Amino acid sequence: MSEPISGESKSSFSISSLSRQPRVLMVDDEPQMLESLRRLVEAQSYDVVTAGCGKDALAAIDKMQFDVILLDLNMPDMSGIGVLSSLTERGVDTPVIVVSGDNAIDSAVNALRHGATDFIRKPYKPEELLRRISNTLNNRQLEKENDQIQQRLQQSEKWHRFLVNTSPDFIYTLDSEGCFTFVNDRVESLLEYKRDELIGRHYSEIIFEEDLFRAEHVFNERRSDSRASRNVEMRLKCNPGNNRPRAMNGRFCTVEVTATGIYERQESRFETRFMGTYGVVKDISDRKQAEETVHYQTYHDLLTGLPNRAKFRDHLGRALVSAKRKGQNLSIMILDLDNFRVINDSLGHGVGDEMLIHVAARLRQCLKDEDVLARLGGDEFALLMPNVSSRLESTVVGHKVVEELNVPLKIKGHELYITASVGASIAPEDGAVADTLIRQTEIAMYQAKSQGGCRLQFWQPAMQDAFSGRIQIETDLRRALANDEFVLFYQPQVDTTSGAIKGFEALIRWWHPDRGLVSPNAFIPIAEETGVIVPIGEWVMREAAAQQAVWRKLGLPQVKVSVNISPRQLETPDFVGSVMRALEANQLEPGSLELEITESVLMRDVESNAAKLVQLASAGVLLAIDDFGTGYSSLKYLSRFPIHTLKIDRAFVKDPERDGMSIVNAIIGMGRNLNLNVIAEGVENIAQLEQLRALNCEEAQGYLFGMPMSALEATKLLEQQMHGKDDVAKVG
Repeated sequence: MSEPISGESKSSFSISSLSRQPRVLMVDDEPQMLESLRRLVEAQSYDVVTAGCGKDALAAIDKMQFDVILLDLNMPDMSGIGVLSSLTERGVDTPVIVVSGDNAIDSAVNALRHGATDFIRKPYKPEELLRRISNTLNNRQLEKENDQIQQRLQQSEKWHRFLVNTSPDFIYTLDSEGCFTFVNDRVESLLEYKRDELIGRHYSEIIFEEDLFRAEHVFNERRSDSRASRNVEMRLKCNPGNNRPRAMNGRFCTVEVTATGIYERQESRFETRFMGTYGVVKDISDRKQAEETVHYQTYHDLLTGLPNRAKFRDHLGRALVSAKRKGQNLSIMILDLDNFRVINDSLGHGVGDEMLIHVAARLRQCLKDEDVLARLGGDEFALLMPNVSSRLESTVVGHKVVEELNVPLKIKGHELYITASVGASIAPEDGAVADTLIRQTEIAMYQAKSQGGCRLQFWQPAMQDAFSGRIQIETDLRRALANDEFVLFYQPQVDTTSGAIKGFEALIRWWHPDRGLVSPNAFIPIAEETGVIVPIGEWVMREAAAQQAVWRKLGLPQVKVSVNISPRQLETPDFVGSVMRALEANQLEPGSLELEITESVLMRDVESNAAKLVQLASAGVLLAIDDFGTGYSSLKYLSRFPIHTLKIDRAFVKDPERDGMSIVNAIIGMGRNLNLNVIAEGVENIAQLEQLRALNCEEAQGYLFGMPMSALEATKLLEQQMHGKDDVAKVG
């Protein structure tokens, strides 16, 4: 439990402890979301302060220092943008990660313009949120370290005014011929020369060969005014006769040299004689190393060490210019691992990360030394072949990539199989602009994935229309809920003996204003991929519960309603709460609602999913395994879930004369032994029904009993049953 800050017991912000671990301020007006977020972050040994509104957040910021702030945008008293503006006015530079349910791209852009460091959309993955917090803290620390280095360097510029031999810089004087006449003690630690060893020697002996031309203008500096050389970067060689180990890049160090001409003043200011040069050499090795680290992290993937998207685009741009100049072709490929998320979620990110490292190594084996391999993000990689003779050569490499990844990997005791969907383009045939080629190649990759994956697909112009249509569907989907374009249909589930309706499966349909009725197969996968499926799924649950409440008020027979649950919906932190709210809003008993979940969904995150489903089952909500027999079908895992119903996939019921019915019989027997209800899906004719009756399958669903129907038609069907018209032959 979070404890209130001393002296602020009535305030709505609180802190979990007073030890100086990284301190996080969380601002959200939704108590449940705030509590869930607090527990997640506190588990990482962070000090957590919570605030329920913008004003309390600012009050907390006035009282203590924070390392990172998690900020909601939409709050009643003060918006997140208002909080960001107040932080700017107060000069608070604490990094702010906006965590918002607002999906509009303008909201993210607006937040970033007002000073937010990062933007995460709700619902978020816990591990993604924690990674963003960790990265923000690491970047913050790196910035502080760089600032410290800069401050030390600036301070050293002041120290050179003190006694020369106590200076942290290497200070020297040269005669008019460029030979050392004085060096301070710093030269011993910097270049490992004794002071006497350099006296009388020419400055060029300590200059790195590639920097000699630049050094001539600095070490021979004759100007003594504001135009004199200042902070010129170059490399100095260390003493080759000293073999002591050095923490340097080879046998040189990087320095900045400031120099000015020295003149002997005569009686007249016009009579001066050039005496030589005075210079100060500043060691910037630490700063250069920090800059190189930042540069590397900016343009490389830290897990695999490969170039990232920005660096790949740079390589591609330069390769296109070179190919045009030489009249050559180049090819790029973008590949995405198939079903990587299942492995990552079921076995953990440690296994997933190691798999990505192995994949990168295998891909490198398929390429030449001059080819470029990059990781664009997640499980997406890119290949650049700057000189290919023909499309055939690119095809050979593409197939080699697909085949190489098909070989199973052994990681931490697991034998893992992975495949890849590969898109490819040829330049200049398919285009000569980097961004265009990347976009077209990604479209080709999506096309390969939509065809089942594990294949190579070259870009074709016709793909653009199909991809544009997909984008249009995604855009329309985001407006469909607000425009009330969805409707629920209901398919009856009946008792195979009496014909009585035992329940309905709620099935969503989309009445598009221009396209008419859109098939679920055309929009559900897109909704799942984009995350729109979460609000759609919650709408289905609320709508199904509301319809059931209507049937109750009409005094119709009590039946359960089954609702399909998507993977993303189940993974949301508030999934249990959304189910219970739908029931409570319509004053329904939990047993009147059944959630249908496929086996593959359950296996994505066994621990988390099991905890959520146990909580729902304890409250009385019914749980069904949909399409049983087509997924994992592992009793070891299924025994961990409080299942009430098994739904036999229609593929096993389709032909009663084949082996499918043997599987159906086995599932029915298993269900009976486990005291589970069993429903057969896809029953379309009397022969199938008779087979199911003979196997003592108690419930069935399919076109034989009724097509998916409107709520009005389902109501009439229940009214007929209430009046005794419940014969199976008449149902539907």
